[in-house]
Amino acid sequence: MINFLIKAFMNLNIFVIRASRGRIGTLLARQTVLLLHTVGRKSGRQIVTPISYFSTDGFYFLVGSNWGRQHNASWYYNLLASPCTTIEVRGSKILVEAHPVEGPEYDRLWNCALERYPGYQHYKDSLKRHIPIMALMPITP
Repeated sequence: MINFLIKAFMNLNIFVIRASRGRIGTLLARQTVLLLHTVGRKSGRQIVTPISYFSTDGFYFLVGSNWGRQHNASWYYNLLASPCTTIEVRGSKILVEAHPVEGPEYDRLWNCALERYPGYQHYKDSLKRHIPIMALMPITP
């Protein structure tokens, strides 16, 4: 039942963000939301996912908490398979290249995310898996 509710919420959020050209639906509680476009690594389908994001130093990043589940989200694996993609931020489409973040840069971005959304610490404490962070670097055409 929870998976159905999450999927319904995400579909409604996509609709609202697009209908309002990013003016509504991009701020949920203390988190900002973008639309992430990926290609399913198994299905080959185009997938749009509303997801919380952060920005710093001219790039965006995503925290792969997957709502506190014990496995990584599909979008993470899709980005590993096809890192060049598009995001929609406040109504603007931006071409980006994704890469996983590790080491000191991971620690820096994790702390940045925690400052803005302390709830990630609860996920980290309750999960057995490493929570990945994916950097999205804008590509200038």
